[in-house]
Amino acid sequence: MNTATRFTRRMFVKTTAVAAIGPLIIPARVLGAAAPSKRVRVGHIGCGRISQAHDMKGVAQSGLADSVAVCDLDRNRVVSGKARLAELYAGRSAPLPEVAEYGDYRELLNHPDLDAVTISTPDHWHAELAIAALHAGKDVYLQKPFTMTQEESRLLRDVVAKTGRILQVGSQQRSWGPNEQFRKACELVRSGRVGRLQHVEIGLPVDPTKPDDPEQPVPPNLNYEMWLGPTPKVYYTEQRVHSQTDVHSRPGWLRNESFCLGMITGWGAHHFDTAHWGMDMELSGPTHVEGRADFPKNKIWNVHGSFHVELRYPRDIRMTVSDKLPNGIRFIGDDGWIFCTRESETTPTPSDPKVNTRGLKPLDASDPRLLDPKGVTVHFQPSLEHHKNWLECIHTRKTPLAPASIAHHANTACIVSWIAMKRGRPLDWDNKAERFTNDDEANTMLSRPEREPHGAITLARKFGYI
Repeated sequence: MNTATRFTRRMFVKTTAVAAIGPLIIPARVLGAAAPSKRVRVGHIGCGRISQAHDMKGVAQSGLADSVAVCDLDRNRVVSGKARLAELYAGRSAPLPEVAEYGDYRELLNHPDLDAVTISTPDHWHAELAIAALHAGKDVYLQKPFTMTQEESRLLRDVVAKTGRILQVGSQQRSWGPNEQFRKACELVRSGRVGRLQHVEIGLPVDPTKPDDPEQPVPPNLNYEMWLGPTPKVYYTEQRVHSQTDVHSRPGWLRNESFCLGMITGWGAHHFDTAHWGMDMELSGPTHVEGRADFPKNKIWNVHGSFHVELRYPRDIRMTVSDKLPNGIRFIGDDGWIFCTRESETTPTPSDPKVNTRGLKPLDASDPRLLDPKGVTVHFQPSLEHHKNWLECIHTRKTPLAPASIAHHANTACIVSWIAMKRGRPLDWDNKAERFTNDDEANTMLSRPEREPHGAITLARKFGYI
């Protein structure tokens, strides 16, 4: 029996003291043409609702990989994550490899013959975990948003380039099937179907708030100190973290600005990415931004409520982002508009807000003739499954559909929109310098202090990337 599976609660808490790991050798069997097995061996960091409903499922159904390890700071989720893998692999002819259990990501990264990881954790952990995995020689599937701060975003993009690893961000609208409406909309717009593009509208939902719950005892199965990571110490209450009884419910950390910026980066990461794709500005961004939002006075569920953001892009393209618009992306030009969104009420997990399209179809237009595929001159790689695209790229070493270089710019647009909502004044953005040119205080919001020894910046310095 693998010693990693003999896992007690005492070991679970103790493992958080493990020292950071160094670079590991890439298993030759992944890349070798004559290797006996080309199945990618994947470890899952984070075993909550997105991991179990989306990332574990995508890896298992790809037919290209074996899940060999699970890791979570909540022991109960380690157990349920392992059970979920057994369920997902139950129907295949070959037995599921023994799944190792970990309570510390650094131990998982030292798992023998591990090729790649999925990272499905709260947003404040994304950058640190991704940098650690890349440095360990692992390819990475990273849930969106790319990072919590713009400073982390620049750093992670650069570390991906320096390490040469394959990193796919979970912007799965680039692989949305079976209708592939996002890809088709972007092909149509970039082929000039709406004429000169003038305006882009993005509609997003918002999360509700509620009064603060009082302090509660930390559950014995949760390593809460490490869960906080680089963020300030605050008292534990289930409202701040995640449910202790329902792994599929929408967790409280999604409503707290220490761990997530709200829907502007939550679903905004998806829709900004699609907008940039259709605008042919995947490696660019806004030059000007103004915003306003309602921010609750609660300390726990304090992310933005109703909001409105206006951005300007090169080529004099305007963008409006608001919770008052139909959920999706509308490209408006001289010759009409094209709209794309998810299928009605389709969400990553059942606890997500429902998609309100205001009666619009998943792929819609001001004139049905604008959607005629004849005459389309711009074509993108079709893909019906985002995890499979990632795993294929691990073999080929080709660039995946949502690489770090593109994710960084979509992430930056989300973050500067959030800063504009906070500042409530017009801000000018320099895309080359990646700084505001008219507000020093806004520039201080591009980064955050880190509570050592945690944090992406702290880890990158230790590894010599900065």
